[in-house]
Amino acid sequence: MSMRSSLLAGLVAIVTVAAAAGQTSAPPPSGALQPQQTSPLPGATPQTPGAPPAPVPPQANVVAPPPPGRVFAAEQGLIFNAVKPDKVADFETVIAKLRQALAMSKDPVRNQQGWGWKIFKAAEPGPNASVLYVFVMDPAVKGADYGVAKILAEAYPAEIAELYRMYTGAFATAGQTLLNLGPVPAPGAPASTAPGSVVTPTQPPAAPAIQK
Repeated sequence: MSMRSSLLAGLVAIVTVAAAAGQTSAPPPSGALQPQQTSPLPGATPQTPGAPPAPVPPQANVVAPPPPGRVFAAEQGLIFNAVKPDKVADFETVIAKLRQALAMSKDPVRNQQGWGWKIFKAAEPGPNASVLYVFVMDPAVKGADYGVAKILAEAYPAEIAELYRMYTGAFATAGQTLLNLGPVPAPGAPASTAPGSVVTPTQPPAAPAIQK
């Protein structure tokens, strides 16, 4: 091969390499898809390959406080029950079971609650043309729970679902109204003989029927 041919071949090789380098560095045409960036952004901390993710602490279980019971802090108390007119039979059925539960209970506190728990039915209509039943606790057992559903559940665990359905379905309003009562003594009268004061009975009287 002549020297001229060798120079020509070398020049062609240099031009070919330069053209290839220009093709790789040229920007892609408009609209071409760009490869996704896999390197971390500036200032980001690179993740350690194979390192497990940091554990997420479990959320603390929030336990709702139990609903307050029907508890009196005074010597006497009242509970108002507005009942739907068409649910009077259901309500009085539940009340009859309540009386039996209090009388038959082996818990002396429940017995004492039954002694002072009087039930009245108002002749006048209650809110929203309801039938008004008044529970009179005279005397009330301080600190004792007067919740009807709880007392029924203790005495009739197999029947409580149906009794609770009848009881809650009878109310014409959102719930009951509970009042703690205190006596108003006459001027100069000792507290023990003031009007409205009650001495706890030593012998349980007979449970009265629903008074109308």
